[in-house]
Amino acid sequence: MELRDAAQELYSRFETRHAQARKRLGRPITLTEKILFAHLVDPESVEWERGKSYLELNPDRVALQDATAQMALLQFLLAGRDQVAIPSTIHCDHLIRAHRGAQADLDEALQENDEVYAFLRTAAERYGLGFWKPGSGIIHQVILENYAVPGTLMIGTDSHTPNGGGLGMLAIGVGGADAVDAMVGMPWELLCPKLIGVKLTGSLNGWTSAKDIILKVAEILTVKGGTNAIVEYFGPGAESVSCTGKATVT
Repeated sequence: MELRDAAQELYSRFETRHAQARKRLGRPITLTEKILFAHLVDPESVEWERGKSYLELNPDRVALQDATAQMALLQFLLAGRDQVAIPSTIHCDHLIRAHRGAQADLDEALQENDEVYAFLRTAAERYGLGFWKPGSGIIHQVILENYAVPGTLMIGTDSHTPNGGGLGMLAIGVGGADAVDAMVGMPWELLCPKLIGVKLTGSLNGWTSAKDIILKVAEILTVKGGTNAIVEYFGPGAESVSCTGKATVT
């Protein structure tokens, strides 16, 4: 299914799912809640208690980086499926060390990881995953430019996966086992996230950038302040932040 077709199919059930969410919760719902409710396996009977209950979800997409994709694919092979159940991609970026220069570093990685890349490439061809070869770009930027669709839900085996939030996607970093669950067609289980709202006022100007926003938020929340939570930004100040700036913040 093409990316546009998949998005349209998802959008077609938004109105019904959002109405269910408002009725269940008895209040207006946030963007995070809209996306999560649209991807619930069973929206009728789900228990929704932030930070306590667990949600079973059907993600739209999976992204794997090359360092963790190896074990994830081996686990997928053991499942006995002929093809991945949902669109999935492999991105060869983490095994390239940046220390001498772009071409020299790429050549070194190709030599050192030849067998790994060959396995990932052939597994991708056999089981229907997209394959972004070494040198194609860093995983979170490739996703933002090629796969981030507003309202969709993606999981990825990379800590920068939330970067997709710059285009209104709910993108969450996971471990390899979680990725495999989604790839074989099983529901992905998520602890119902807490929500933190950040109201932005004013506008970026002068030497300020989107990076300053997240640095200030990180200072307020501290390292552990956002654990098991999703941060939503709103308010008039958000209008002066570009999509790439929003990706930096998320």
